[in-house]
This record gives sequence, structure tokens and C-alpha cells, in this order.
Amino acid sequence: MKTLGFAAAAALALLTPAVAAPASQTITFTMEPSPGAATCLKNARATVIDHSFGDFENLEVLVRGLPPNTDFDLFTIQVPNAPFGLAWYVGDIVTDDKGVGVGNFVGRFNVETFIVSPGAVTPPPQVHLTPPFPDATVGVKTAPIHTYHLGLWFNSPQDAKKANCSDAVTPFNGVHKAGIQVLNTDAFPVAKGPLFQLK
Repeated sequence: MKTLGFAAAAALALLTPAVAAPASQTITFTMEPSPGAATCLKNARATVIDHSFGDFENLEVLVRGLPPNTDFDLFTIQVPNAPFGLAWYVGDIVTDDKGVGVGNFVGRFNVETFIVSPGAVTPPPQVHLTPPFPDATVGVKTAPIHTYHLGLWFNSPQDAKKANCSDAVTPFNGVHKAGIQVLNTDAFPVAKGPLFQLK
């Protein structure tokens, strides 16, 4: 009986088509200081390693030359510089006492990265209501829009001011009261940001 079971399993293995593992691919690129931070943080840089596992990507972002012990917010964005177009909040990167930080994010960070809104018949959630950037009260409708660029923002205007940067308030953190953009991927074409390279 044992021999028969082994033979049947072997035969089944021969008849089952092999499923090829998705081909892995890795791209590496840099982020440079944004126009608003080019004078106050001219030595800020980021190296980005985007590795595809086929069904998802791991996006590793290593920042340096930033203020120490400071929180920053990473977004995928449609356009590298203001007004940025559509944007999606990826997560936070916190620097150490040397101004170095690293973030690892799992998701879809390749040529298929996009935002879509076929149409909302009900108002969107109202979570953050205080000015200057309260949540939208009306849903929007848009065809798929790709977000191939990355941008990194100060988590607070106060942190930006400490670094001798502008203390302007922007909506680029979890409560919509972030500081200015620090790094972006403006070295790449507007319509083909670096994530477009990963097929």
C-alpha cells in the first residue's frame, strides 16, 4: 500500500504543470533635495532600492543628511514638484542621531502603481476636520492615474523650522499638518517617474 501511494504521488507530480516563480527584478535610484529644501538641506539624499517579488514589491528607502531624530513622511506622487497631483501616503521614516534613517515598505511599487476612483455616491469619511487641510466632503471621480514618483516631507512645520527651512504647512502626513517636501525624484521625467522602470 505504501508503494502504491508513493507511485500515485509521483505520477500526479509528473502530470501537474510546474508553476514558474515570478521573475524578480530590482531597481535602484536616488532622491534629491526638493526646491524648497535645496538651500536649508542641500546635503540631504536618499537611495531607494525597489525589489519586486512578482506579486508585490519591497521598497527600501535609505535617507541621510537630514536633521537628527526627526520624523518624515513618504508618499508616492503623480508629479515630483508642487502641486504634486494625486498622492498616496506610504509611511514614515525616522532619522537617528546622525540624520540617517531607513524605511521598508511592502506594496505595489512598480509600473502598475496607480490611484482610481470610479465614482463615489456617498461622502468620504470625515476624520480630520480642522483647517488648513480638512478631509474632503465630496467624493471625486477619476480614471486610473499612475503615481510613479516619490516625495518625502517633514512630519511637522516645527521640525522644518528647526532645520532653518520654511515652516509652511502642507497636507502630507496622517493628520494633514505636515511641513515642506524635503526630497523627491525630480531627476526623472514627469510622466515616467522611477517606479515606471519596474515592469
